[in-house]
Amino acid sequence: MTTTAKPNTGFWIIAGLALLWNLIGVFFWVSENFLMTEEVKATLPPEQVEMMNNAPTWGMYVYAVAVFGGLLASILLLMRKKMAIAIFGISLLAILIQMGYWIFGMDSVGVMGPQSLIMPLIVIAIAIFEYFYSKGAARNGWIG
Repeated sequence: MTTTAKPNTGFWIIAGLALLWNLIGVFFWVSENFLMTEEVKATLPPEQVEMMNNAPTWGMYVYAVAVFGGLLASILLLMRKKMAIAIFGISLLAILIQMGYWIFGMDSVGVMGPQSLIMPLIVIAIAIFEYFYSKGAARNGWIG
């Protein structure tokens, strides 16, 4: 099926913001996995450093699927490709696994307090929005 409907301005703004958001996610992944020196760790609260040191290795890979998947999906959305829906879905699943483990498996609230829930909940909410927005864009014929 070819796309016949021209996306409105809101589509381009939301798709551009999704791209920016996911680029920020990739930046944080690279920072945490390649740029986190002992000097940087020394500036963080000891509880946070301990949690980072005790995080399972598989978490890094799930985190990578989440952020690079979101980035790829955002690019596909801007290219008006329907594949964005599936990739946003995979990214959302990875985010739910990652954040679920952070919250429940590592007991982030017990270690760092309830404020440790704020960012994970924002990330989950945005990922849910991106997934359903891409589905709506397909329904409107903006992507195909």
